[in-house]
Amino acid sequence: MKYLSSLLILILFASCQITETITINPDGSGNIEVVQLREENNYMQLAGEEYGKENIFQDTTYVFKDYIDKYNENFIRYQPEEQQLFQKYANVKAHLKKSSFEKEYKTEFFLHFNKASEIPDLFKTEDYASDIQHNYALTAENHYFRISYNFDDKVFKRTVSIISTREFEKAKADSEKFKEKYGSSKLAQSYVLKYHFSRNIKSVSNSKSVISSDKKSLTLEFQLIDCLKDPESTNLEVILE
Repeated sequence: MKYLSSLLILILFASCQITETITINPDGSGNIEVVQLREENNYMQLAGEEYGKENIFQDTTYVFKDYIDKYNENFIRYQPEEQQLFQKYANVKAHLKKSSFEKEYKTEFFLHFNKASEIPDLFKTEDYASDIQHNYALTAENHYFRISYNFDDKVFKRTVSIISTREFEKAKADSEKFKEKYGSSKLAQSYVLKYHFSRNIKSVSNSKSVISSDKKSLTLEFQLIDCLKDPESTNLEVILE
């Protein structure tokens, strides 16, 4: 979606519910799954009369490395550091379903990792696959933040960093425009983190986190529009016993 305006991205994301689930095993390996589900009542309010005109069906599953292999002539044209970035996504599995008939719009990303620092920013998976397919330059990107993870056996960190101040300022301005136009709409929008560990949780940096009764899992929910306006607010540190 990097070639869409940031306001349009806000509209699309504001009609979604996103769940990010991470499970970390005793040896530090684990799985991450991100599910983005379009909430139809939200989207109906935002799309207006265009909602009934949709006519699309797509059900696609791929592994990112398929793009590296299929479009290798494009891949090898990138700089070594760009190739290295793409390789970090190699084992990401993606499933995209868009059905105007069933009214189901879902995007799923899944990755098994050996250590948390291997986890890429999964929201950029589709963009990077498109880059390789069409030989787009990465300098055309307008992403304004990056998500990274780390786990050192005792401390887990989810870190969001602003990587483009200019694009960040645009996003904040568009957030205000969005609120002015749609602030009165009752939108059910959420970004939920669900993290599971093999040991008890000692402390969590965000006081709104809900820790499970066995103290090995947590759930933390944000309003999606707030995440886009201030992505660093989703930073999280979890200390295990």
